[in-house]
Order: sequence, then structure tokens, then C-alpha cells
Amino acid sequence: MQAMKAPCSQSVRPSVAAVLRLLILAFCWALAIVPASRGANAAAQRPNIIFVFSDDHALQAISAYGSALHLNQTPNIDRLATEGALFVNSFCANSLCGPSRACIQTGKHSHLNGFMRNGDRFDPTQTTFPKLLQRAGYQTAVIGKWHLGSDPVGFDYWEVLPGQGNYYNPDFIQMDGKRKRYTGYCTDIITDLSLDWLKQASAKGQPFILMCQQKAPHRNWMPPERHFDLFEGRQFPEPATLRDDYAGRSRLLQENQMTVRDYMSWGADMKFQGENQFPKYFTGRGGNGEYNRMTPEQRATWDAWYEPRNQEFIRRMEAGELSDDQILQWKYQRYLHDYLKCVQAVDDGVGRILEWLDQSGLADNTIVIYSSDQGFYLGEHGWFDKRWMFEESLKMPFLVRWPGVIPAGVKSTALIQNIDYGPTFLDVAGVPVPAEMQGRSLVPVFQNGGRAPADWRDAVYYAYYENVAAHNVPMQDGVRTESYKLMFFPRTREWQLFDLVKDPQEMSSVHQDADYADVLRGLQQRYRDLRRFYDVNTATIPAHRRGETWWRQRETAKSALAKEGNVDLVFIGDSITQGWEGAGKEVWQEFYGDRRALNLGFSGDRTEHVLWRLTHGNLGQIKPKVAVVMIGTNNTGHLMQDPAEVAAGVSEILQVLEQRLPDTRIVLNAIFPRGATPLDAGRLNNLAINQRIRRLADGKRVQYVDVSDRFLTGDGTLPKELMPDLLHPNTEGYRRWAEALEPSLRRMGL
Repeated sequence: MQAMKAPCSQSVRPSVAAVLRLLILAFCWALAIVPASRGANAAAQRPNIIFVFSDDHALQAISAYGSALHLNQTPNIDRLATEGALFVNSFCANSLCGPSRACIQTGKHSHLNGFMRNGDRFDPTQTTFPKLLQRAGYQTAVIGKWHLGSDPVGFDYWEVLPGQGNYYNPDFIQMDGKRKRYTGYCTDIITDLSLDWLKQASAKGQPFILMCQQKAPHRNWMPPERHFDLFEGRQFPEPATLRDDYAGRSRLLQENQMTVRDYMSWGADMKFQGENQFPKYFTGRGGNGEYNRMTPEQRATWDAWYEPRNQEFIRRMEAGELSDDQILQWKYQRYLHDYLKCVQAVDDGVGRILEWLDQSGLADNTIVIYSSDQGFYLGEHGWFDKRWMFEESLKMPFLVRWPGVIPAGVKSTALIQNIDYGPTFLDVAGVPVPAEMQGRSLVPVFQNGGRAPADWRDAVYYAYYENVAAHNVPMQDGVRTESYKLMFFPRTREWQLFDLVKDPQEMSSVHQDADYADVLRGLQQRYRDLRRFYDVNTATIPAHRRGETWWRQRETAKSALAKEGNVDLVFIGDSITQGWEGAGKEVWQEFYGDRRALNLGFSGDRTEHVLWRLTHGNLGQIKPKVAVVMIGTNNTGHLMQDPAEVAAGVSEILQVLEQRLPDTRIVLNAIFPRGATPLDAGRLNNLAINQRIRRLADGKRVQYVDVSDRFLTGDGTLPKELMPDLLHPNTEGYRRWAEALEPSLRRMGL
């Protein structure tokens, strides 16, 4: 028994060693749990973020921005400005719905995040701020308009509209891929779903970020029933530029197809029923898809309000009572009434969210931001829509409330951009901002009372990549500083310069004014610097030339041939390659007539145009044995583009071919010599490109061939007997090219 008591005695009176062991275990246990406890407390202190994001909301339709026209009142959105900050120099990077959203998700400009145009598909594998916040313990949700093609990634919960979505009785894509239809008005439904999620998320005690993304006030501006009478009898003042004739600026402005006068549709925009009775003044045959989605009760309410007003207009038209200008005035009023009623519903939703924050006790630890994917034209320059780099669509609303950090009533003039949103959300959450994000956190601006820190940006870069697509707005890019704006239109190689202090409505470009010569040079330098800073290389950014009739027709014809397949050899390039159908026609027939060859040469093309063609149908169903590629001389001749940039464009072309034609072998042709002498600037630039692209050959799938010696004399002179214009071969020149290619083609099985 004594032997059994000893351990019991030791347990009552432990030894020094045992005590030490217990102390060490307790200390280790404390070390293990303290960081976790501190981490939980830190997480509890991290602010929640509610990001309310509308679509096409013009600054001039937010009363806090003090519109000169005083169109409407937005008391709930204004509350963010009263209790926080309003940013007057907030800009988008690309004035389109999808691209703007991609810029926000990634913190990158469009050319790097890959979503440059509506209709592109967002690559969800790239780094986005929701993924990083999710990993850091934030609850994440996006509800409403998404418009990025692929499903949302990085969100614990999402419920999004397909494409643009609908105003009445909208469908929402669920996380399981199914669609669910809700009865009601889209803006209200998105707010309802957002509040439901907020209530659930707040109960979990972890910080959250909600992206509440409204469809409104996107075209076709279908207001909710409760606001039908909102502006009854109101005549909104017209903007001074409603009848802009576009004098003093690029002729490209005159080619637009987004004027209120000429491009409002009969059914969808102007809300008439039946066939278009006045096609001279309205576009479309008639019909309104939103109206067709309504329940009988909704339709009856709609008809009761709209039809009497519509019939009165039709009566006046048939009676010849309205002049062309009075018809424009009527269109403008109908447009503004519908648009602003949609805005009012968005403001209602913001009010409900702010009210919930007050009632839940979370207002003090929640950042609320209101913004929109870009601005919008409310008749300025005669337009609706966006796209152009003019102020009304370049500017985005940005209002933010952060209690305890941002003083009430701040009005900031700092230059901010939507690529800054993602870095800001990460910084707020204490998450490191990845170096690949091009935007900057706005937290230092918030903490500085809205004032830009000394090292803040002096200019923003903008780029729009669609070309003769919707509304016939051309490609453009440029820079905007506090006082000036510089635009560049690649289609016409034109600069436009605006003095925003003296000409805030941008009615006259001063790019040719001698008094602005120094300003022009300085901004052109800033333009080039920012493009380098943001890694903008046009040689690698796919672009088309469908605004040129011949190019569009040739592209369509070649794509049709490619769909037929049955091609063993394809030539890809510019006018030199297209010349096989001109000066080289008989040589082509001799060497390639029986080899099932396809010519994909387009005069004037640069690397970016080839990239677009190869990814938009020019390859069709072909699976050639060999592709001969020669491209880049127009990057030199048109732009004298840096050789490294052009080489990167050629590299992208080879990558596209590898992805789409993995079994095709490639002859990468050195760019032909140009200019009379060895020291010709264009020739030297092409030589520098060739030095780089020859390294792209692997000696197996990609063979590099330089046939320059077939054209040059012993002293390096390029004789006009072979290239009459010192750029394009004549018939003998094409024969020499064909003969030089022959050994490589035969080795590759042709």
C-alpha cells in the first residue's frame, strides 16, 4: 500500500521538475493562443466595407456634385458627402461597363487585365482584391450587375444578373449556375438581397465587404412605378452643348451614333408601343423587351401613365405641330425624366442601406462608398451614352464615408481612378497590396483630409479600345491633368488638347494653337511616360480597322475562306504579304497555286491588327502545315515604335498561333529592309526588331529566315529595281522572296 501512496503523495506535493514542466507547458500554451486571440480582436476591429456601384450614373445627376442644371435631388447619396468626402476628380480607366468592373477587380488597366471591350471574358485566375480579402478573413459578396462573362471568384456569396440584366422581373444567376426570377423592380430587388446578406454576415462577427452593384440607370431607363409622377410637369433645362456641331475638334466626333437627336429608339428608349411611326426621327422598328417582361398588373400601370402622353405626342406629330428642334426637345425631356427616375430608385436603395447601418449599430465601423462604372452624357455634346474621353463620361462619382478617419464635409480634388479601388480595399483591411496592381491605395488621401500627398499622381491615363462598334466611337487614349486633357485618336493619328480651365465644356481643341505649343509637348511627354509606366504596348493589344470599308470587307472574305479549311500553307502579314495578290500574283501562282495556300496579308496592318484577326475569325477552321509570318514594318513606318515593343507583338502572335495551331510549323520571316541606305531610320528600326525576333525561333517548330541579302546590293543599298517605293517588292522581288523561302517550306513538308 505504501508503494501505491508514493505517486499520490507526489501528485499532491509535486517535485520542482514537475512544476517547471507544468510552467513550461502553460507558457507554450499561452504563446499559442495569444496571437490567435489578438488576431481575432484585430479582425473584429477591421472595418466593414459596403461598396454601392451603379451603372452609367452621371455626376450631373447627383445633387452633391452641385450640377449647374440642378436636375434632381439625391439626399441619400448626398449624405455620404455630408458625413464624409466627395471626390471631384474621380476618373475611369476605360469608359465601358465591363472594362470598368475588371479594372476595379484587378487594380489594373484594361490592357493588362485582358478585359478591354464589352463582350470580352474576364480571366478569373488572375489576382483580384476579393480573393485576397477572402483569404484574410473577410466575408465577401457581390450582388447585382456583374457583366464580366465568367462567374465571380473570390466571393463567399454571389447572385448576379446575366449580362446587362433586366429592370422588371429580373433573372439572377445563382451560385449553382441556375437562374432564379424575382418579381419586382431590379434596383429594389438588388437592395433587398444586399440587406438580407448584410444581416446574415453581421451576425457572424467577422468583417465583411459587400459589392452592391445596381443595373440602373443603364439604358433603356425603365423607372419604377412609384416614381412615374416624380417630375410631372417639370421641364429640365437643356445643356448648353445639346446642339453641338463638333466644330473645332476632330471630324471623328461628327461620325458618332449616340446623339439624342438622331439615335433614340422608338420603343426601347422613348417607350412607344407598336411599329415606329416616325422612322425619320426615331431608330428601331418598335418593341421594348422590358415591357414584354412585365406582369399584367405592371403593364396596366405602365400603360396608364405612358400611353396618354405618347398619344398626345403622336397627335401633335401627325398634325405637323412640331418642328425638328421641338422634337429634339421632346426626346430630351423624355430621356431625362426616365433616366432621373431610375436614379431616384438607386438613391432610395442607398438610403435603406444607410438606415440599416444606423439601426444595426455598425455605421461607425463600416466604410460606405458610392460610385458608378463611369459617367454619362445627359445631352452634353448632343449625346447619351459614354465611351469618349470628354469629361461627362471620363468622370466617375466617388463619395465615401469612414467615421473616425474622414472628417465630415470633405471635398477632395485629388486625381483618383477606379484602378485605385482594389488597393484601397486591401489597405483598409490591412492586406498587402500586390505589386502587380497598378492603382494606389486611397487611404493616405482619406487620412489627409482628402488632400493628395506630396507624391500623389499628377495625371491619369485613359484608354478606350472599341473601334466603330456601338455608337461608332473610335479608339482613343490620353492623359488628364488637373488643368488639361490630351487625347490621341489612332485612326486619324490626331491629337486633341483642351484647356479645362478656359474651356470646361471642351468645345475647341488647342493642339494647333502656338500659345499652347509648350503645353502640348509637355503633355505628349507625360502621355509617353505614363504609357511606359503602365506597360502600355499597343503592339501587343489586339485592335481592328473595321472602320475602313475595304479592310472590313477583306477581313470578312478571308474569314469565310478560313472557315472552309483545306489549307496547307498560310501567309500572315501586312501589305507586303497582301502584295502576293498584286505584283506577286504570277509568282504566287507558280510557287503556291497547287499548295492549298491562303493569303492573310492586310495592307497597313501592324502587329496589333494581326493579333485581332487571328483571334476573331481569320484562322477559321484551317490547320495548315506551315505558316509564314512577316509583320512589323508598319509599327516602324507608322509609329517608329520601339523595337522591343514590336518584338513583343510578334512574340504574342507566335503564342496565339501556338495555342490555336499547335501542329503548324512557322517560318518567321525577318522584316524586309526598307529605305534606300543602310542608315535609313526605318531600316535601322526594322533591323533592331529583327535582332530580337530571331531569338523567338527554336529551330524546330519556329524557323527564322532572313532574306534581306536577296534584295540588297553589296554596299547595303536597296535598289528601286526590286522595291520601287523602297518598301514593297515588285514581281522580281516576290520571285526572290519565294525562292528564298522554298528550302524551308520543303523541309517542313511542303
